[in-house]
Amino acid sequence: MTAALFDPGSPVSTAFRSAIGDRITAHLDGHVDELATIGAELDPLLATMRQLVGGGKRLRPAYVVWGAVAAGGWPADPTPLLDAAASLDLLHASALVHDDVMDSSDLRRGMPAAHRQFEALHTDQSWRGAADGFGRAGAILLGDLLLMWSVEMLHAAGLPTAALARALPYVAAMRTEVTCGQFLDVVSQAQDPASQGVADALDEANRVVQFKSASYTVQRPVQFGAVLGGADEALVDALAVYGSAVGRAFQFRDDLLDLFGEPDRTGKTVGDDLREGKRTVLIAHAWSRTTDAGRETLGQLFGRGDLGPGEIDTLRTLITDSGAVAEVETMINSLHDEAVAAVSGATMTEEGRTALLALAEASVRRTF
Repeated sequence: MTAALFDPGSPVSTAFRSAIGDRITAHLDGHVDELATIGAELDPLLATMRQLVGGGKRLRPAYVVWGAVAAGGWPADPTPLLDAAASLDLLHASALVHDDVMDSSDLRRGMPAAHRQFEALHTDQSWRGAADGFGRAGAILLGDLLLMWSVEMLHAAGLPTAALARALPYVAAMRTEVTCGQFLDVVSQAQDPASQGVADALDEANRVVQFKSASYTVQRPVQFGAVLGGADEALVDALAVYGSAVGRAFQFRDDLLDLFGEPDRTGKTVGDDLREGKRTVLIAHAWSRTTDAGRETLGQLFGRGDLGPGEIDTLRTLITDSGAVAEVETMINSLHDEAVAAVSGATMTEEGRTALLALAEASVRRTF
């Protein structure tokens, strides 16, 4: 099993993703009887949860596992490490559910977002009250339950007590940073783009990226795994540089995919960030580089929830013509180089180095 799961040349292989999915399924299965004793009303909650956690890139678990391998090599028994890694995907699912509520998103991974599913349940059952309010309430509670089960799964993984104690501060930091980063994002969206100078807008956008995405997606997971594997301070510091660079590049690619990705691959509607008024680095560069007429168009259209395909196309053209897309691509390439240098210069296992370099490439060159 170890050879199939831990292939450094294919660090997020089908076998790896399936193994993570199996560990999550096992954890959910362990709660079936418990929820059944509470009531059949919870069946839709568990069904929606299973649907949500049944897919995804499994990048956070991969960074945990390969961080551990980089520090200490392949574990003799991978199950505790896989459970600990998989717990971060439950945390991620929690964040996605809450994020979709805040952004009023319709789709997640090509399916109706959780709050839309609960809204449809309310309508189908002809229940009293507002369907959209029920949908939001159900999704918030689903996200809360996923968060609690993520903590439970991590602590029940069976990791050595001393190793877990050393590694837990990185997970705690991850939880704090992603929540605070999300609040920074909410504050940013509430402001008028014209109210800030270019430097302030870029600083704010970069702080959101660091705490909402980079720390959460790569930096803390890979450090967490490395400490579980027995990493020394030098390796933890090198992985902080690597994780921040890859994590920021990952988010910048996500921003580009929101505008130019294919919905059947990304699982999201094109232009959601524009409708939601997300103050991304891409938008900050477009605002600073476009003409006065372009800024007027951005000011009129950016953040409008009813943007149609034609208006999205207008904004895509404006953003591209401003040079913002090319600038963000340059930033992605520079961050990738920074990550490669950090890993290449650090002392770690060759299997870990190979896998972390492959993960960096997959994270920043992806098309979904």
